[in-house]
Amino acid sequence: MEYEIVIGLEVHAELATRTKMFCSCQVVDSTQAEPNTTVCPVCAGMPGVLPVVNRQAVEYAMRVGLALGCTINHTSLFDRKNYFYPDLPKGYQISQYEHPLASDGLLVVDTSQGEKTIRIRRAHLEEDTGKLTHVEAGSENYSLVDLNRCGVPLLEIVTEPDIRSVEEARAYATTLRGILRALGVNSGDMEKGVIRFEANVSVREAGTDVLNNRVEIKNLNSFRAMERGLTYEIDRQIKIMESGGTVAQETVGWDEANGVTYTQRSKEDAHDYRYFPEPDLPPLVVEPDWVHRVQSTLPELPRARAQRYQADFGLAAADARLLAADIAVAEYFENTLAAAKDVPGKTIAAWILGEVGAYLNRTGETMETLRIAPPVLADLLVRLTKGEVNAATAKVILATLLEKGGTAGEIIKAQGLQQTSDQDLIASLVARALQENPTELESYRSGKETLANWFFGQVMRMAGGKANPSVVREELARQLKKE
Repeated sequence: MEYEIVIGLEVHAELATRTKMFCSCQVVDSTQAEPNTTVCPVCAGMPGVLPVVNRQAVEYAMRVGLALGCTINHTSLFDRKNYFYPDLPKGYQISQYEHPLASDGLLVVDTSQGEKTIRIRRAHLEEDTGKLTHVEAGSENYSLVDLNRCGVPLLEIVTEPDIRSVEEARAYATTLRGILRALGVNSGDMEKGVIRFEANVSVREAGTDVLNNRVEIKNLNSFRAMERGLTYEIDRQIKIMESGGTVAQETVGWDEANGVTYTQRSKEDAHDYRYFPEPDLPPLVVEPDWVHRVQSTLPELPRARAQRYQADFGLAAADARLLAADIAVAEYFENTLAAAKDVPGKTIAAWILGEVGAYLNRTGETMETLRIAPPVLADLLVRLTKGEVNAATAKVILATLLEKGGTAGEIIKAQGLQQTSDQDLIASLVARALQENPTELESYRSGKETLANWFFGQVMRMAGGKANPSVVREELARQLKKE
């Protein structure tokens, strides 16, 4: 039997405000700050306290909604979502349910099968919970509660069940992360939990429109975890269906170490949370003028930027998307371009995506921690374009810059890497290479013309890699023809 995968994603993105959603406590890096140091009676859920809506959080949420083509609703309501967790001190979460801030948007993503449009059902504001740390110390097992994260503004972005493959799920998640970073509302630092995914997945017979029982996979904290969790859950559900069983509607967790999902609880419906209007908050009213002001401040988004790179610099679509997807990479590219006069955009893109990208992948560093600033890379590429160094030497210089910093000029001077175009010197090296390799020269004369490249390598070796390649090839062609 052929099966079709049906996936809907819920993305929880912390909004990068200075203070929490309903109080004046500072938002801190939960991986760095001492536990329970930014907590007040409001976010700790003490009796008698009153929440106050964070205006900046509302504006950040509007930025996301507008970027996703959503309707910003004039009036939205906050509700109490009732459930008990040890890291939710009030016993309920202030969220939005029937009347969200933004609704009915879409996001176009690129996959190996082409473009895919995924509808956005809603984007609503809520507060984050605290954080539990589970400790196993010999025979003692216990959990510690840190409320620093409790009350941090969250934007939950919910898709329609339009996703049909793990690849599409990843494309949606990575594209959305790029938009959040471009808007400046979220750092995108998934290692710190500022973006978390929850996936609702079901499997049905291909060609039908029925929606079977869905399983929700909670708190997937990386793209890799999302891919692995979805792949495992899809295979598990197909095996159940092929054996004649029925998939239970439930909420599961993802065990990264063992690569399996595990049951947490039966899947709740909305009535299980006993939603009712938050009595301490009035309706959130967003006037059209406010929406227009926010709309006017939106930056160029990754998809539009990629299209501009293709049109302006002739980049391949895949390269343009890679450069544009991450705002830090895009800014590095454009700053290098501005400093590198007469260097083609394609050349700059190739070095950033190639040598610089390989270094980042190998070391785990980011554009923000890179030792080589855009003007330094620009200077190196200008020297390469002018023929002061060749490509092989430029790669050696760049490797040093990435590891130790400095400038291209300093490294060239210290290591004597200046490229030579001296016609007499190169002519003598070519003559020497031909003279010292009579067997290969005879083979070339007999028709093995590929040996021209071998001779080129010999000359470059004799020159210590510092000879101008184009001059070497020209002189080599002249002397081989003469021979």
